[in-house]
Amino acid sequence: MAQPDISLLTGQQRSNWIRLRTMILLRWVAICGQLVALTVAQRYYGLQLELGLCYLAVGVSVIGNLIAIFVFPENKRLTETENLLMVMFDLLQLAFLLFLTGGLHNPFALLLLGPVSISAAVLTTRSTLLVGGTAIVLVTLLGEFHLPLRTQQGFILRIPDLFVFGNWIALVIAICFFGAYSRRVTSEIHSMSDALSATQMALSREQKLTDLGGVVAAAAHELGTPLATIKLTSAELIEELDDRPELREDAALIREQADRCRDILRDMGRAGKDDLHLRQAPLMTVVQEAAEPHTHRGKYVHYTHDPDAGDEIDQPAILRKPEIIHGLRNLVQNAVDFAAANVWIEAHWTADTITLRIMDDGRGFPPQLLGRIGDPFVRRRKTRDDRQQRPEYEGMGLGLFIAKTLLERSGAELTFANGADPFARENTELPHVGAIVEVSWPRVKIDAREGENAVAQGQNEPITV
Repeated sequence: MAQPDISLLTGQQRSNWIRLRTMILLRWVAICGQLVALTVAQRYYGLQLELGLCYLAVGVSVIGNLIAIFVFPENKRLTETENLLMVMFDLLQLAFLLFLTGGLHNPFALLLLGPVSISAAVLTTRSTLLVGGTAIVLVTLLGEFHLPLRTQQGFILRIPDLFVFGNWIALVIAICFFGAYSRRVTSEIHSMSDALSATQMALSREQKLTDLGGVVAAAAHELGTPLATIKLTSAELIEELDDRPELREDAALIREQADRCRDILRDMGRAGKDDLHLRQAPLMTVVQEAAEPHTHRGKYVHYTHDPDAGDEIDQPAILRKPEIIHGLRNLVQNAVDFAAANVWIEAHWTADTITLRIMDDGRGFPPQLLGRIGDPFVRRRKTRDDRQQRPEYEGMGLGLFIAKTLLERSGAELTFANGADPFARENTELPHVGAIVEVSWPRVKIDAREGENAVAQGQNEPITV
């Protein structure tokens, strides 16, 4: 089964999700803070500031906000370029205010980290590097070029050069660290969001397929009566048209086609609008249903189960949940993709647990990625052997993430391992076992006969025509 296309999710620029109204609100908060800081510095601490230029810098921000409010609609979403320009404007405006108020001698210099963090959260990597580089250049210039802070008595407020240098180092490191940290965390959040959206799409598709099975069953039930009527009427016409061979042939054809429709409906589904068998099935039946789309791709799929468990305890009937079927199908697809010739699906059950083990005779999971299997969008550099064996394959780990997420939702625990060292020479005496995926459920989670998830039993009447 093809994986859901999430290009519409991952291809969108995250900056396009930011509303202009949000940026305007943040700028109003910054403007209020700047005005309060200027007022307190002048009136309560008696600092001699270039108030004309300071208020000019704040006024430019006010004018920019007013223009944005009256020119653009409130629900406008900013493009990547527009967001970059707004962040750069705020960065330059703040740097100009710091130039007028002591440069790095001003403790408010740490506010330069704000635009960098915002850009790392909403902009692309290129734009973030541009904003971060600009911030580092501005911090460097502010360390050397700035207007001094003077008191009413004419004293210059400054800190020792060693502390200025320390502030410069601290700000440069903070810009790099907070930018990289914010970018990394935001990227992880976005990747997980995209992957979960893809998982939901996959589950929705599987649910539609399951619902389609119920529709087919209902159609088979409802069409049984009219088909029986057609068959009965055509049989009577055949008896009454013995003297008219051409019409008798038409009546016979109608009866033949009615029989054909009956046979098709019998193959398509079982009787009943709410077929109980659509909600539960024996374990191995569900496993074979999940693996069926990948059993004709040139690899041999072996189904086995523990004979001792089968003798002691009847094969369990489990819930036919869409997440179970789709999750197992993805695991089987991955095994078939990388198997040399064989895939083994082993089942084992006890009174407390149900376990499935999916193995293949391929090269196994890359050892360096074993700990990251199940994370979305995991890429690795392809080796020469990989390019020769599967030049068209570009895996991102999304299929395994979807499988892991869906199966864990049903209560399962997944374990990924290799059956042999992929770097060791193949043992010719034993079948080479590559990747191994073990899926284990507490039996009460998926048992359809006992416990809180038990499906009510009933009799399904066959179609009779």
